[in-house]
This record gives sequence, structure tokens and C-alpha cells, in this order.
Amino acid sequence: MGIIGFLVFGLVVGALARLIKPGKQNLSLVATLLLGVVGSLIGGVVAKFFGTGDFFELNILGAVVAIIAAVLLIGVAEGASGGRRRSVR
Repeated sequence: MGIIGFLVFGLVVGALARLIKPGKQNLSLVATLLLGVVGSLIGGVVAKFFGTGDFFELNILGAVVAIIAAVLLIGVAEGASGGRRRSVR
């Protein structure tokens, strides 16, 4: 999979993670892309560790782990920002 395909897959993973994670996340499109790409990298490492494919190869185990990792990363990003939400008065 080329770099463009990896970025598109990262964006899809990030979007799916935001849909799965309950609540409203104040993340931009770029933040969603970055969290999805990092989740995809984690998924690739886990898939390679279990021998289901190459690092940049798209497979089911890597995709599932990528989505789970991205959901967890969204939680970490929210925690790092202190859960600050804008209040409308």
C-alpha cells in the first residue's frame, strides 16, 4: 500500500474511531488523520508481530487493532487536553 493509501486508511480509521467513541470530540480533521495514522501504525506492528502480514499490508487483524488503538488514542488526547469544552453562555 502506498503512502496515499496509508493516509486514506488512517483517515478512515480515525473517523471510525470517532464514531465508536461516545461523546463529542473537539478534534480537527488533521487531528483525526494523525490519530488514525498512529492507530494504523500500531495495528501494523501488532499484525506483523502475530505474523498475519507485512507492516504496511492491509489485513483484518491490523485494521481491528488500528481502530481500537485509535479509540484509545482519542481518549488519551481528550485527557491530555484536560477535557476542556467550550461552554455557550
